[in-house]
Amino acid sequence: MNLADLNKIALAMVASGKGILAADESSGTIKKRFDAIGVESTEENRRDYREMLFRSTEAMSKYVSGVILYDETIWQNAKDGTPLIKLIEQAGSIPGIKVDEGTQALPGCPGELVTVGLDKLAERLKKYYERGARFAKWRAVIDIGQGIPTTTAIHVNAHALARYAALCQAAQIVPIVEPEVLMDGGHDIDRCYEVTQQVLNTVFHELFVQRVELEGMVLKPNMAVSGKKSPKQASVQEVAEKTVRLLKSTVPAAVPGIAFLSGGQSDEEATAHLDAMNRIGGLPWKLTFSYGRALQAAPQKAWSGKAENVAAGQRAFSHRARMNGLASKGEWETGLEKKVA
Repeated sequence: MNLADLNKIALAMVASGKGILAADESSGTIKKRFDAIGVESTEENRRDYREMLFRSTEAMSKYVSGVILYDETIWQNAKDGTPLIKLIEQAGSIPGIKVDEGTQALPGCPGELVTVGLDKLAERLKKYYERGARFAKWRAVIDIGQGIPTTTAIHVNAHALARYAALCQAAQIVPIVEPEVLMDGGHDIDRCYEVTQQVLNTVFHELFVQRVELEGMVLKPNMAVSGKKSPKQASVQEVAEKTVRLLKSTVPAAVPGIAFLSGGQSDEEATAHLDAMNRIGGLPWKLTFSYGRALQAAPQKAWSGKAENVAAGQRAFSHRARMNGLASKGEWETGLEKKVA
């Protein structure tokens, strides 16, 4: 393992004013997104849609540091025969790959899940590296509810995340470590804070036990937010202050950067929260975005599966990428949302 090279890639992934596009929706998830815009989820349509994003020159070259791909996409070619992974590289972005294989019910823990996919991961990583992937992603899902999460679920998922991260580094691939505490419940921001703190402490303990080099990874956590069903929704400022405090208490300064997931927030909320955190400043790591839906909902709607809408889709993508690029420097303002590119 060459840690200097891993560190260089991790730093490039969180470069100033840039963030990561999560275009790694599973077949099931992208079908839901396409159903919402009345587009059939065929291999060709999925390819055309992602090609539209990767050919958005302004967004990709100015605001997107890297792209997380799904297994199908990393092997696909654009309409003109160019591998999609090459389009990403040509734009100056780093190609990455989602390597977890989804979740399964966790035995003995009703209502809780564990992420699977460690079997044969070493061989898969080798193939992805040869194809051009330089970072990977693995998502653990922690739910908040009556009597959950259990210590078991937190520990099992943290252990798998650390094993995955160690395998990535051995394959000369930067791991994105993604422990997501879901915002689906009726809990308030303080409950989210408490659970996320426990999760991150457990994750970093496991990373230490499994000898993962922190300088060669990127963390992709949730923010401290109120559950969607909570009657008490925290303000942008409260989310920013509590998230920063939470991260300072759990994330070692050796980690090059933190790229948040949007996790069900609206486009503008995800941008406003990131901006407010960067305005607080004085942070040991870079704070940026690794958004899926919060970058793609607008371009998907504008495109709607029609070739004549490609330019409109690219404009919508460029706008959201630019807004988040500004937020990652603490330079975003609500007024800018009206001036769509």
